[in-house]
Amino acid sequence: MWRGQAQFEETRQHLQKQPVVGQWKPLAPSNRGQELQQPEPSAKDSAGGEENQSVAQLNVSRLRSSSVEIREKGSEFLKEELHRAQKELKLKDEECERLSKVREQLEQELEELTASLFEEAHKMVREANTKQAASEKQLREARGKIDMLQAEVTALKTLVITSTPSSPNRELHPQLQSPSKAVFRKGHGRNKSTSSAGAATAASQPVEPVSSEFKEVDSILFAEFQAWKESPTLDKSSSFLERIYQEDVGPCLDFTKHELSELIQAAVEQNTLTIEPVATQALPVVKVSAIECGGPKKCALSGLSRACRHRIKLGDSGNYYYISPSCRARITAVCNFFTYIRYIQQGLVRQDVELMYWEIMRLRKEMSIAKLGFFPSEI
Repeated sequence: MWRGQAQFEETRQHLQKQPVVGQWKPLAPSNRGQELQQPEPSAKDSAGGEENQSVAQLNVSRLRSSSVEIREKGSEFLKEELHRAQKELKLKDEECERLSKVREQLEQELEELTASLFEEAHKMVREANTKQAASEKQLREARGKIDMLQAEVTALKTLVITSTPSSPNRELHPQLQSPSKAVFRKGHGRNKSTSSAGAATAASQPVEPVSSEFKEVDSILFAEFQAWKESPTLDKSSSFLERIYQEDVGPCLDFTKHELSELIQAAVEQNTLTIEPVATQALPVVKVSAIECGGPKKCALSGLSRACRHRIKLGDSGNYYYISPSCRARITAVCNFFTYIRYIQQGLVRQDVELMYWEIMRLRKEMSIAKLGFFPSEI
């Protein structure tokens, strides 16, 4: 209940308690059997009645004015309460609006954070997949390299480069076998011994085995090899390889066809040169002229008429070049040298530094002999 209504009820009850002026009172009862005689109104009574009537009208007007005043006060009070309630409602609306904005902002930040987390998670997954694919690829390549190195190591044991001064391969060096097993060779054979004692025997006599040979390490060459061995590389800038290029590799691969010689040297350095025997029955069809590639009876490097039992191919090219036995000996001597230093670079040679040095000197000697025109008769 409003306070204005309570005040209105209190005022109404107070007015009811007050006696009303001008109210008629009941007349006293008359005796039984007598007729009631109503007195005639006098002038005094008329004046009193008018006075009572005016007082009653005054009271009614006061009551009305009080009622109007109470209504006005109640109305003002209600208006104030309504205004206060509206003000409070407005504040609550503003607070609700502010809270709703805060909630929307938090929801937006939460959505952005969730999106960034998902994006970061997807990015991490992509990176992990990429790294996994790269690792698997590297693993496959490493396994392929291991298999290739194992095959090369196995093949290396059967090559000439496995024969070192400390443990020579007697099957690959017939001059180290007993005299009964020595093979007689006609024509120009090469003596692989560096002994200064004794002279070349006649072609009709068997080659005497050499029991020992005298060697002396060149300090300059050995120092250059040791410096190269610390950080092995195939770069020509090192003094060790630069000397070998000038003294052995360059002259050994210097053929009449200079342009083809440069291509062969590049293929040897890149390990993309292929040498294969020529089939005696079916000969392949070459794509270039016979003058450039030579033929079974003409060497493509020297341009001379020679019996060519081997041919070479440079890289993935489909062109084959027929070479004479002398040119093949020179090319294979250079290939053997590059194969050995490549194995040293890859860490496949587990020998003493001096033994590796003497093996390189032996390979250099083979290049020197081959560039002078000496080659085995079985080639």
